[in-house]
Amino acid sequence: MLVLDTNDLRVGDRTAAFEAVAAGEGGISRVQEEETEDGVRKRLELWRLGPLTLFHTQGTGVRISRSLRQARRDAMDTVAINIHRRGVGGFVWADHQRRIGPNSASMQHMPGGYEYWWSGVGSTLAMMFDTERLGLPEGTIRASIPTLEHSPVGQLLIHHVLGVHRIADQIDMRPEADAIASATVELVRAWVVSVAGDDPTRRAVARETLLTRVLAYARAHLREPDLTPERIAWAHNTSVRTLYRLCDDGGVSLEKWIIRRRLEGARADLAAPGHAHRTIEAIARSWGFTNPPFFSRRFRRTYGTTPSQWRRLSQQGRLLPPRDGL
Repeated sequence: MLVLDTNDLRVGDRTAAFEAVAAGEGGISRVQEEETEDGVRKRLELWRLGPLTLFHTQGTGVRISRSLRQARRDAMDTVAINIHRRGVGGFVWADHQRRIGPNSASMQHMPGGYEYWWSGVGSTLAMMFDTERLGLPEGTIRASIPTLEHSPVGQLLIHHVLGVHRIADQIDMRPEADAIASATVELVRAWVVSVAGDDPTRRAVARETLLTRVLAYARAHLREPDLTPERIAWAHNTSVRTLYRLCDDGGVSLEKWIIRRRLEGARADLAAPGHAHRTIEAIARSWGFTNPPFFSRRFRRTYGTTPSQWRRLSQQGRLLPPRDGL
């Protein structure tokens, strides 16, 4: 949902407008805009996904901060996850300073204050939620912040958040948003404890979040034909038998889950004007389907129409509701 587009405002009012929104929605105490010949430009979108708030901010260079003084003055106890999308920037938390580039993730614990910036034209995705939802000691959370960039779980989290952003308009304020928010928080938990050292908290959270990490890994590699249970088990340092037991306990059929997500991706591409020049077989192959008859059968069983019929109907603007079966 669009909250602010400074192109609709007079040049002299743009900074104050962005400061007001940033303070009200993000708990930011100071905004310092970068000087440009064309003036300040900002576009801010916001979605409420259950207990999680997702922001997308883009525009000219800016330095935003939350001071320790403000952190002590209010009762805002949240964590913020930033996925830096465009431009060169950086962030400061306590004594830790880090330069960041596109598709890098960082975390701030709001009671500790922070500073975040980019120069030139840039953009960022940010999530905020209450710290208590992580279910982790405050010391563990704070100690992890300087070393999170070294965690392989960070790439899973980035891919997940980008996927949530792509469907944010469809799930904003809807019941399924709670489940997606829970999965997101679980990935953040896994991210934090992955750099926490070999202690009981890390081992416990690793067990609790394994299914979430497995599904995030599978989603990140959906387009690869060799995404097999053996590969997924190896990537998570477990056996195939344990992997299947984990999925069964979580009520997930791994093969069906992967096929359904791939079908969803292929279905969207078949309906997209930007993919109209591609053959159905090429689109299916790009989503991991190497057997065209298998793809057609599964597509028809799931959506009640063939891939070619779906493409033709979507081009004519007569989209059919999907069926639930696989």
